Amino acid sequence: MNILQWEYAIEVARLSSINKAAEKLLVAPPNLSRAIRELEEDLGIVIFNRSYKGMTLTPEGENFIGYAKRIIGQIDEVEYMYKSGASVKQKFSVSVPRASYISDAFARFSTCVSAEQAEIYYNETSSLHTMDSVISSEYDLGIVRYAKKFDKYFEKSFEEKGLLYELITDFHYVLIMNRDSPLAAQDAIRLSDLTPFIEIAHADPFVPSLALSAVRKEELPEEIKRRIFVFERASQFSLLLHNKETFMWVSPVPNQLLEQFQLVQKECADNRKTYRDVLVHRKDYPLSELDRRFITELIRAKRRCLP
Repeated sequence: MNILQWEYAIEVARLSSINKAAEKLLVAPPNLSRAIRELEEDLGIVIFNRSYKGMTLTPEGENFIGYAKRIIGQIDEVEYMYKSGASVKQKFSVSVPRASYISDAFARFSTCVSAEQAEIYYNETSSLHTMDSVISSEYDLGIVRYAKKFDKYFEKSFEEKGLLYELITDFHYVLIMNRDSPLAAQDAIRLSDLTPFIEIAHADPFVPSLALSAVRKEELPEEIKRRIFVFERASQFSLLLHNKETFMWVSPVPNQLLEQFQLVQKECADNRKTYRDVLVHRKDYPLSELDRRFITELIRAKRRCLP
């Protein structure tokens, strides 16, 4: 077993094809295939499922590729640092849901970065993409959001994928809308009051081991007939600002942001569904000092922004 074989396996995983990887690596396909089999024999695992459709990773293969990417990246970094005489570079990466208290925590955390060289990555995306990016080592930390009723499905998936997880917070979604919306004038809002309005939906329905149709029925009820799916935060707030017929379900938003976009935040009297945000990282990943600083700011922001 050697590093070259690891690099071969990473490329095959990326392209899902021996022939395409061989072309990219300038290696004969039979030689590449043999190197992958030797690696599997040395490790005592099957890295790839092989079929006429191509090469796909097994669960053991996913774990191995994650380790291999990380170790090779560290080797490259050490070589660069000592050959070039460069100073040590601080690195931090987190993949998160769209949430005001999390972005507030990140903004405050950014002032902690004091090294001469630093690479900081912050990605707002779905729970599915967050889990995939942490498993593959693209991101070191992730925050996964889901309805509490689906706890057992997510916890089972975290265990199977080799992820450690820790609850950050439980909360109820609230509604936000333009301050001139008819909804904003109501003393109490019920789910039935939302039917004539347009929901700005940022839900990415995903629950491990559950059919998408079942999750959509739970997360996107049929009573709402009009939805605009927008996944970028600035566009969401812009729609709310300019269209008085729109509303959106969110975790509680700081007053400063509500005032900036001329929005009102209200509870829905018959919405008692609880959501949770869970911090995840790989079991083999040791938290860095920057990671711990971010988690500290996250807890502080939760106390400031959430009831």
